[in-house]
Amino acid sequence: MVYFGITKMQKTTIKLDKKTKKRLDRLKSYRRESYDDVLQKVLGILNICRINPEKARMRLIQ
Repeated sequence: MVYFGITKMQKTTIKLDKKTKKRLDRLKSYRRESYDDVLQKVLGILNICRINPEKARMRLIQ
C-alpha cells in the first residue's frame, strides 16, 4: 500500500525488558528517532561485523 509515494510500514509490538528499552534509548542519535531506526543501525553494524570487524568498529566510533 502506498500513500503519497511513501510505502506504509507494517507495525508490530514487541515486549522489552525496561533495561533493554533504556539501552535502546541511549543508542538514539536524536530524541525522536524510532526504535526501528535504532535497531536497523544495530543490525547493520552486526552484519558488517561478520564481514569486516574493523569496519564495524569504525562505524561504532562515528
